[in-house]
Amino acid sequence: MTTASPSVVVFGSLHYDIMVYGPARPRKGETVTGSSWHPKCGGKGGNQALSAARAGVSSHMIGAVADDDFGRALIDNLGLGNVDNRFVKTVAGVGSGMSVAIFDGQGDYGAVIVSGSNLALGQSDVDAAKEVFAGGGILVLQNEVPDLANVAAARAMKEAGGQVVLNAAPARPLSDDLAQLVDIVVVNAIEAEQLAQGSVVDSLAGALDAATRLAERFAVVVVTAGGEGVACATKNGEAFSIAAVKVELVSTHGAGDEFTGVLAAELARGREIRAAVDSANRAAAVLVSTRRTR
Repeated sequence: MTTASPSVVVFGSLHYDIMVYGPARPRKGETVTGSSWHPKCGGKGGNQALSAARAGVSSHMIGAVADDDFGRALIDNLGLGNVDNRFVKTVAGVGSGMSVAIFDGQGDYGAVIVSGSNLALGQSDVDAAKEVFAGGGILVLQNEVPDLANVAAARAMKEAGGQVVLNAAPARPLSDDLAQLVDIVVVNAIEAEQLAQGSVVDSLAGALDAATRLAERFAVVVVTAGGEGVACATKNGEAFSIAAVKVELVSTHGAGDEFTGVLAAELARGREIRAAVDSANRAAAVLVSTRRTR
């Protein structure tokens, strides 16, 4: 699909992240002495909107924050990244979404998120932002906001003639209403295993098997397999895999969001799925070999 002005609309989560670095992630009951920490504006939705903007397309964010310091920082950060933040609402009576991510010495991490204001998204937010759906384009969703809110946004984009990309993360059961509206599903290895029961994604071949299984339900499925690479399968029988670009790992944090944002940007430009996946794979490799603080 080609539009006069390539556009990506991201409907989803905004989190203020606290990044903590140590030699290892603590076990139950253990206290580990860390080396450093820093804040970062994130949330899968916010990260993906910023990634799409860096990839050079018009990027619009629809989300929710609270009237607190975290919320104001999240809105300002989107603006600094050339993301249209007009449709990020401020809600009362709840805190902004936030997370704490703990990194080990190898650059891997575990995180806890608190959804907060992200749970306030719904049909009214889709209606308020109807102008950004009007021209079609690519809609990006994640699983960090209510399913009913995702359904409303997906329906609006499909009615406008656009495509819907679902980054099904964190993994959770997908409603039939949402599944029927999704054009492309993007999942990592763990999420693919949970959605495609019976698949083991510990290699590129395993990723391709999971993608093929899931393509029985969705038109296009992309499975990212970390340092192994990425696999893609379509309902019409196309299947391929691309090996990871070899880089020196700094941090895996945000790699999936970078991949999804760039993938959406390339699709908005009208590129075919193989070319879009290849570009996204390369962008994720750059991210994991670089430490970003915004």
